[in-house]
Amino acid sequence: MSALNRLSVDEFRKTGKLPLILVLDDIRSGLNVGSVFRTADAFAVEKIILCGITSRPPHREILKTALGSTESVAWEYSESAPEAVLGLTGEGYEVLAIEQTTDSIMLPDFLPSTERKYAFVLGNEVEGVSAEVLQNCRGALEIPQYGTKHSLNVSVAAGIAVWDFVRKI
Repeated sequence: MSALNRLSVDEFRKTGKLPLILVLDDIRSGLNVGSVFRTADAFAVEKIILCGITSRPPHREILKTALGSTESVAWEYSESAPEAVLGLTGEGYEVLAIEQTTDSIMLPDFLPSTERKYAFVLGNEVEGVSAEVLQNCRGALEIPQYGTKHSLNVSVAAGIAVWDFVRKI
């Protein structure tokens, strides 16, 4: 790791974090959860909130794709995604769903402020972000897609959204 100029887990925990929290709303696949952990580690995301049926470390599938990032990335569990979102809003986070809606903003058009803290909600692999959660979000960001399918794997969507956020901040 030192040859790659990587931080140790302890050093990583002490470094400044991106003003972004990822909320996982009923993610079925532990492999997807582990991949989101790796993305969160790569970009020093503040924290992940695992909600509902989303599996939690030390789940075997999470560990398989997280490759140790469950040790470096802060996380917590909330039984209720709507309550987690309301709590984040109360703490001053601008909460946005990564979802296709009639009112969504295309991701390239989203201009985050360096003066704010954000939370992105990613939803279930089949159903997306639940309607109850969506109504508690400030809005939705949509990743443009040009092929025949109009959905992305949730961990891929997380990677695109976080990278876009990092690039703009």
